[in-house]
Amino acid sequence: MKTSEYAKAKIKEFEGLRLEAYRCPSGVLTVGYGHTGADVAKGLRITEARADALFEGDIAGTERAVDMAVGGTNLSQCQYDALVSFTYNLGAGNLRSSTLLKKVRSCPGNPSIRDEFRRWVHSKGKRLPGLVKRREWEASRYFGEE
Repeated sequence: MKTSEYAKAKIKEFEGLRLEAYRCPSGVLTVGYGHTGADVAKGLRITEARADALFEGDIAGTERAVDMAVGGTNLSQCQYDALVSFTYNLGAGNLRSSTLLKKVRSCPGNPSIRDEFRRWVHSKGKRLPGLVKRREWEASRYFGEE
């Protein structure tokens, strides 16, 4: 499965576009649409075209991580999109260790999954309004309401 164009646009909207490297609220050097990694250094400047290319590569890696994590679980496009957004933002390790994933793998339609998304709204112990908004969108998307 691939992330829908709608979900990609929402992820870009949540991430925002920054053409010069900056430290995100968690203190990680970031550039473009939330791109992190060894290639991001203080003072790095990129073009919007490069940001788009990095984003597409990052989404592909995120899709592979979600595919591996959910195994053979049959997901709808909306469920998949929500999990890709979650993982793009929080990383594959957080998805793999989450109760959210355990519930998705056990019963993808479990209504308590909505609450699992809502648990992931803090950075360095601080509740961030942007994360609250994103998790609400992900929960709504997961259940086909968005």
